[in-house]
Amino acid sequence: METVLAFDFGLKRIGVAVGNTGLKQAQPLAVIGEPTNDGKFAVIARLIAEWQPARCVVGLPLHPDGAEHEMSVRCRRFANQLHGRYGVEVTLVDERYSSAVIAQQRGEQIDDQAAAIILQQYFDDAHP
Repeated sequence: METVLAFDFGLKRIGVAVGNTGLKQAQPLAVIGEPTNDGKFAVIARLIAEWQPARCVVGLPLHPDGAEHEMSVRCRRFANQLHGRYGVEVTLVDERYSSAVIAQQRGEQIDDQAAAIILQQYFDDAHP
């Protein structure tokens, strides 16, 4: 049974969720709202040290037709930084449909819930 952390990357906030490959149940964990990249990565370093994930999942935003856009590039860069800084395997998950699930909850900080939806999608796609 392996722990998996998921990230919903945003320029202002990063949502984080946690789950494991045994239960395959994603749970919202945290919203990282540090103003600097160094601050964000300091929080991520603490989460990785605490949870010791075997893998990280990062939501990849795409246009409805599957084409990439500016945030797709930023999310890929973030995923590469996670792998480079912490040596953890990283999987990108198409998050086109996760946003619609939580769109009704505008005005709330829902980044951690978005990360949980991304992680649940990863589990539901039959990853071991």
